[in-house]
Amino acid sequence: MTAANQPKIKVLIVDDSAVVRQSLSAGLSREADIEVVGTAIDPFVARDKILALAPDVITLDLEMPRMDGLTFLARLMKYHPIPVVVVSSLTPAGSQNALRAIDLGAVDVVCKPSSAHSASEVMEVLADKIRAAAVAKVSAPSAQPHARPAVASPARVLETTHKILAIGASTGGTVALLEVLSALPPDIPGTVIVQHMPEHFTTAFAKRLNDCCPMEVREARDGDSLVPGLALLAPGNFHMILNRSGARYLVNLKQGPPVHHQRPAVDVLFHSVARQAGGNALGVILTGMGADGAAGLLAMRQAGARTIAQDEKSCVVFGMPKEAIRLQAAEQVVSLGNIPSAIVSLLTRRAVA
Repeated sequence: MTAANQPKIKVLIVDDSAVVRQSLSAGLSREADIEVVGTAIDPFVARDKILALAPDVITLDLEMPRMDGLTFLARLMKYHPIPVVVVSSLTPAGSQNALRAIDLGAVDVVCKPSSAHSASEVMEVLADKIRAAAVAKVSAPSAQPHARPAVASPARVLETTHKILAIGASTGGTVALLEVLSALPPDIPGTVIVQHMPEHFTTAFAKRLNDCCPMEVREARDGDSLVPGLALLAPGNFHMILNRSGARYLVNLKQGPPVHHQRPAVDVLFHSVARQAGGNALGVILTGMGADGAAGLLAMRQAGARTIAQDEKSCVVFGMPKEAIRLQAAEQVVSLGNIPSAIVSLLTRRAVA
């Protein structure tokens, strides 16, 4: 039992590389609340160990002999759903496969240790992802994620270009963001998004959103102007902040220390939106582990912005929205499926006001 008198999170590591298995085992074993109960060289060995060891969470490599990780994940989620955190390479193909894994039911993704990402850095992130996965709602995926019909855009919503929509998400956020953005009208105000995700993976994710959503979605670049019909996703490993130059909003990227163990961090974005946009902003906090974004959403509300938090029932992990609600940062608590219409409604009210 841990210091909090809670059982340790039992983890099974599935990877064909002996070096990676040893590295992940050693790193995770240093966490007081995590126990590595076993490792597996491929999905066939993993299948037997899942039945014998009953792990709470699996870390899964996607490139393995005999059976690839995506095929194994699809079968696992169909017959024996269990929280899975994908540990993937930072290649473009690895990023695409990681997104496909999330479609198939994986809870989250982290990059493998490399020259650019030391084992200690990866371990800290992986441990947090495992904690989130252990409390995540997991079930067999129903169908391939798809775009929803867009909410009708009242004529008054975008009479001015001085509105900002800011959205923050973490665990479960890739699916939630697709559901929200695909249902918003194409003329939505300039939108800034932080989704906790490694660098390079955000490039593939932005393209996925752009292919499925009515507005333009792309990974942010330093100095990008924010205009109606454009959504900018913070690139992995960079904080994104909102700035203003005269009547023009723009975004800047910076590194700096992680906040809540995250870079990009939702709080960094939300605090900047509170300072620069005030009552012309609308903030939305979606599913995710921890407290990132709660204090920033409160700052936005105190600055006059409208604010929404996703409700517990529709969250994969009710952490970030729960903290925002506890701080009374959320003006409305809304189920995921109703968030697009709530956004349009609040923007319309602000335009009328």
